Amino acid sequence: MRKYLIGIATILLVLVLVFIVRIGRNEPKTKVIEKVKVQTEKTYEEIKKTENIVFLGDSIIDWYPIEEVFGDLPIIRSGIAGYETDDILNNMDDMVYKYNPTKVFILIGTNDLKRDEDKTKITADKIIEIINNIKAKRPMTKIYFQSIYPVNRDEGAAEERYNYEIQEVNKIVEKYCNKNDVTYIDMYDELTDSNGNFKETLTKDGLHPNDLGYARISQVLLKYIYEKE
Repeated sequence: MRKYLIGIATILLVLVLVFIVRIGRNEPKTKVIEKVKVQTEKTYEEIKKTENIVFLGDSIIDWYPIEEVFGDLPIIRSGIAGYETDDILNNMDDMVYKYNPTKVFILIGTNDLKRDEDKTKITADKIIEIINNIKAKRPMTKIYFQSIYPVNRDEGAAEERYNYEIQEVNKIVEKYCNKNDVTYIDMYDELTDSNGNFKETLTKDGLHPNDLGYARISQVLLKYIYEKE
């Protein structure tokens, strides 16, 4: 029954996204997000009583319209704009452990890539350290890592970030995840255009998702949110 409901919700979300694309990228946020919410709220009761989910990360999480998209599902926004991996590591108690989560969805690393040193290896190592800390302190928690999102330097906010470096970090972390019972979510490929950049229709500034981008991301995350542990 659970798989059936998830399948129905996913199909409906796809139809909603297709409709949103047709009406254009500039539709007001409330109208876009409401269309997604309507299609997901019918399955809320199935998960509300059993899960405690943390979305962990930086500004992309900080600005995620979680309530608008997922309603009163037990999802905690634990992201702070500007945060790097070290900021997460220094605040694990407040950002993760105190919530005693059943699931943690991690999205961090893009801000680290503005460093000058050997940033790809350092960033990947720090992400893996975050994951290992959660595994050690909360061994029953299911961990998901969203690959670092692509950027679009033509849109203005990507600054010193480059997609080839993002892909290098993602590759290292994916290899680790596959060997250590961590679910790797390839969001990078979900958001890129034919040139390997963040799709213009899905980003507001080349770095952060717009409303349609968050809708697409939510569609991908939905099956993991409802996934049995």
